[in-house]
Amino acid sequence: MATALVPLAQGCEELEAVTIIDLFRRAGVAVVAAGLEPGPVTASRGVVLLPETTLDAVLDRDFDMVVLPGGLGGAQRLEADQRIAALLRNMAERGRYVAAICAAPKVLASAGLLKNREATAYPGILDDQAAIRLSSAAVVRDGTFVTSRGPGTAMDFALALIEILCGAGKRDEVEAALQRP
Repeated sequence: MATALVPLAQGCEELEAVTIIDLFRRAGVAVVAAGLEPGPVTASRGVVLLPETTLDAVLDRDFDMVVLPGGLGGAQRLEADQRIAALLRNMAERGRYVAAICAAPKVLASAGLLKNREATAYPGILDDQAAIRLSSAAVVRDGTFVTSRGPGTAMDFALALIEILCGAGKRDEVEAALQRP
């Protein structure tokens, strides 16, 4: 069974976080939502999310993928957390998948992981990163790195990640049940 970690920081974008977690669970991915610190996480629009555990409690676990939800406040907190930077670098060194949406690709850039790679993000977030080949696509995959634009692309992003972790058949099965046009 595929495994994924979704770190939740205060100010994260709830639409992205919940969409990723929900669709992963529909696909049978063993996903863990972990708060940067103990307790509830108040997302960018005031929705309160209850992480299952803390980041510290799962740092030594082995995951196939780490997915960072965006939201400017949440992304800034993820970027400032040295545990996240170390985790992302470790995942990249081991050839594991690292994914980020909206403002969170900036966290990957700050960790030095997007240099000379193609990526996308919320408009303006990566504009100061000359070493990144910016795309306006909804979802961009460059090797084991996957990035996406924002709340409106969250479902496409989650489905693309499911395809990576579980195959095209599972992606199609999950998408069909959603009744997307």
